[in-house]
Amino acid sequence: MTTDTGSGGKDRERQHGGGYTYAGAGVSIEAGNSLVKAIAPLAKATARPGATSELGGFGGFFDPKAAGYSDPLLVAANDGVGTKLKLAIEHDRHDTVGIDLVAMCVNDLIVQGAEPLFFLDYFATGQLENGVAERVVAGIAEGCKLAGCALIGGETAEMPGMYADGDYDLAGFCVGAVERDEQLTGERVAPGNVLLGLASSGVHSNGYSLVRRLADDFGWKMDRPAVFDQERLLIDTLIEPTRIYVASLLPLIREGLIKGLAHITGGGLLENIPRILPEGAHAHVDADRWDQPRLMAFLQAQGNIEPAEMARTFNCGVGMVLAVEAERAESVAARLSEVGETVFRVGTVAGGERGCTVRGSQGTWAGRIDWEAVHLG
Repeated sequence: MTTDTGSGGKDRERQHGGGYTYAGAGVSIEAGNSLVKAIAPLAKATARPGATSELGGFGGFFDPKAAGYSDPLLVAANDGVGTKLKLAIEHDRHDTVGIDLVAMCVNDLIVQGAEPLFFLDYFATGQLENGVAERVVAGIAEGCKLAGCALIGGETAEMPGMYADGDYDLAGFCVGAVERDEQLTGERVAPGNVLLGLASSGVHSNGYSLVRRLADDFGWKMDRPAVFDQERLLIDTLIEPTRIYVASLLPLIREGLIKGLAHITGGGLLENIPRILPEGAHAHVDADRWDQPRLMAFLQAQGNIEPAEMARTFNCGVGMVLAVEAERAESVAARLSEVGETVFRVGTVAGGERGCTVRGSQGTWAGRIDWEAVHLG
């Protein structure tokens, strides 16, 4: 990893009684070098076939052939954590946002059938606090281990004046591979397929602008037990890291048992499932099929949020949706359960205009009457 100058064109700033120095401008090269040394063992612990594990160069190498691929297509994804970072910063919860960062990238790769191979991170702040940065990168390394990919490099940018004291931002970049003609594009999804949902671990990494608005408007006491879970502090339920589904799904993908996958992120169930549907296919999701998580019920009640708005804002307890052949749905669900996933049979694919309908009965997701939400396109 390297440390960005962040100087805006001036390398030196005049200090009292002497010449300009980079440190006087607010950038500590020594702190950046110390961080690289501190996180090198974390990166090395993520090593996998095909990857180098040394940090400090201008780039990282990866050999797909050494990873076992003969004719791979490379698939790339990048993402961030969004305003969930504000909760982490405000409440000193820096240890797991790195997992979120990795999850948002690798879950986007696995839905295309790609195995995540290597990851790079970007950490930007006004003034480098190595204790915080090390905790964040430790989370990134943990996420990489969960996903089976190598952390082969990154960038630490110290940019005085760009961020308020204590603030930082994250971006992640991941590259995966899939053998040619084995990628998941949604073209194999067809009417008659069953939709299986994998339980989320919480809010994941979308919808936090609304979460934070509710927290401010209703004065939530973050350091007290949650009203819906007296065993945990409210902040810990909200900061729970995004679940990484790679290890559970990859064997089934390679066996050809999954026709399509949708990562439920911004846009919720309503807008993400259509992204994997071909023309002439419409997804029907039955919200009665699984219990609304207590955290989601709490958010909905606090904001008096309509069921349709929940369906397009939050994951509503389902972080990943699989399209599988009807005759294989039971066996696929059983295998996923065996490796620790909680699986729901959430709906079906039918003929119709490309899109998704989420329906619920009166009382489901606090619906006052039977309800439905529709997204086309």
